[in-house]
Parts: sequence; C-alpha cells; structure tokens
Amino acid sequence: MYLYETHLHTCQGSACGHSTGAEHARYYKEIGYTGIIVTDHFFGGNTAVPRHLPWKERIDWFCSGYEDALIQGQKIGLDVFFGWEQTFDGDDYLVYGLDKAYMLAHPDMEHWSRKEQYETVHAAGGCVIQAHPFRMRGYISAIHLGDRFADGVETANAGNTPAQDAYARHFALQHGLYQTCGSDNHRSHEGSSIFGVGLDSRLGNIHDWVRHVLARRPLTMSGIPNGRWASAAQEPLIRTFRMNERNERVEMTGDWRTW
Repeated sequence: MYLYETHLHTCQGSACGHSTGAEHARYYKEIGYTGIIVTDHFFGGNTAVPRHLPWKERIDWFCSGYEDALIQGQKIGLDVFFGWEQTFDGDDYLVYGLDKAYMLAHPDMEHWSRKEQYETVHAAGGCVIQAHPFRMRGYISAIHLGDRFADGVETANAGNTPAQDAYARHFALQHGLYQTCGSDNHRSHEGSSIFGVGLDSRLGNIHDWVRHVLARRPLTMSGIPNGRWASAAQEPLIRTFRMNERNERVEMTGDWRTW
C-alpha cells in the first residue's frame, strides 16, 4: 500500500504553519509515507503571503513551501505534489490538479465563488474536495456545506474533533459523497496525529490523484482511531447551511440524522 498525505500546510505559505516544506518532507519519509500533497492556505484564508504584493510575487511566495518540499523530496525519494486550500465563509476546499503556471496566468482566481471555482478547476483538469465540512471553531459563525461544488468531502481530519468527523461521515453516507481523509498537518514532529490515504498503486503525478478522485476509486483511510465516527451527538451543531445549485444558503433544520 502506498501512503499519501492529502492536506498539509507549510510555514512558508500558511500563516498558521510551523514546519517548512523540507521539514515536512523529511518527517513523512521517516514515518514511511510515499508522498505528500502540499495544500497551503490560499488568499481567501490564513495565508502567509502579504496581500499588497504584485500577483507574480504573491504566487512565487505562495508556492515556496511546496517548492522547498519538492527539492527535499527529490533528494530523499518522497513524492511531493501541489494543491491549495481556499476559504469562503469558514468553509474550506482543497484544490488539486492545477499548477503554478496556471495560477500566474489567472489572477481572477482569487475572487472565484464556490461555483466558479468548481467549474473552472474542472475545466482545467482538476478536482475539488471540501475539507473538514463540519468544523466548528470560534471564528466560524456557521457551517456551510458546499458538497454541490466539490467532488468529495473529508470525513476524517486530524485537526477536527471526532464528533465533527462523525457529522461529516454521516452526511457523506446520506448523500453518497466520495470520502477522503487528511491530517491538516501544520507541524511535523514525533507524536503528530497523521491521517493519510492508502492507495493500491503509486501516484506518478497530481493528475493521477485527480483521476482517482473523479473515478471515485476506493482508498484506505490510514491512522484513523477506532470509533472515530461514533460521537456526533456529543457536540451540538452550530447553524448549518447547505449551498444550493445557485450558491445560495439553505438552512438545514430538524434532526441532523435526517439530513
């Protein structure tokens, strides 16, 4: 089985990151992973990139954590791929399959809506996963479920509580959504909680991962504690909205088990 991290932040690209791309690469190699996908916070989220810089300088800065990891990965035999995480109203989306050259040529992407992001990424040969869809934090005023603008959802995220993952798992099963998992790792060190995907074949590039997701091929969720999805009712939900086809909020009411 080939193990991959699908959700990872560096201190070069994400303001909340604590490890460099190279540090992440060395750590994942040490624990037996085949590869990582670097998904730093894009400009709608907690980016480390100063917003006043010209577009090219911002993209160069944004990609520096990935490039640092890539150089290290090439030295030690770890696959390193590129993606990013974009934020809207507290809801986050992992984008895979587009590269730095695409970003440099499309400064409008900073202002995409969920719908525009999904349609444009698809047209360019990529895919979108909603990250930790039921995350609840003090800075999040409501949950926004954007599954109509994603190819799947994270139902195991090491940065979530088990209850939040349990809500996501239930929602995915109710609606037949493709499920992935990731660590949401900001700091690589001994004792870090690592969730990864196990695949039967090695990825040659990020497009292999995109094809895997779009074809809804099976994967193994690695590192998930027993009983991870058993405790949803122990953490009451805040207001929850599901985005409709027009990217409008529709509030979810009644018993969450019927959603």
